[in-house]
Amino acid sequence: MSNRAIEHVVLLDANHQQIGIMDKSQVHTAHTPLHLAFSCYVFNADGQLLVTRRATSKVAWPGVWTNSVCGHPQQGEAMADAVRRRCLYEMGLPVEEVELVTDNFQYREVDASGIVENEYCPIFRAFSDATPAPRASEVMDYQWVDLEALYQGADAAPWAFSPWMVKQLALLRTLEHFTPATQPVQVG
Repeated sequence: MSNRAIEHVVLLDANHQQIGIMDKSQVHTAHTPLHLAFSCYVFNADGQLLVTRRATSKVAWPGVWTNSVCGHPQQGEAMADAVRRRCLYEMGLPVEEVELVTDNFQYREVDASGIVENEYCPIFRAFSDATPAPRASEVMDYQWVDLEALYQGADAAPWAFSPWMVKQLALLRTLEHFTPATQPVQVG
């Protein structure tokens, strides 16, 4: 995305076809319309997954742990480009090998404040060995974790995580091709 002052979301109908755009600052209310988003899970060369803790200044689900990065592609923006843009914006993190894991995820959840999230949300995986530099308005903390430990944590304490990540992890766990980065081959 260029230096646009206003970020928008792409509004969708029930068949995931674009029906318009809306200013991002106005879309998330008690009556949030269905819109296009994405979630990304970033792995490092050690096979660990980056999880982030949402800033307490966030309108919905402040302070909860969630996946590496979430965002909204801009009209006409390729999803992989949106993932790369948002990884840099939220986490100061350049990513490689951005790939779609599944486009079979949609959810609607209501935050304790009454804010509704209503997204068709394809899930991506990416890789990075850079050191995150989170933007304080987006992320208050982060950790690199083992995927199996995250599965166990989400099972044991789903209330500590974003509801979309808990649901995504349940789906991702069933996909044979959703695994951490393979370990580099040791030579010598």
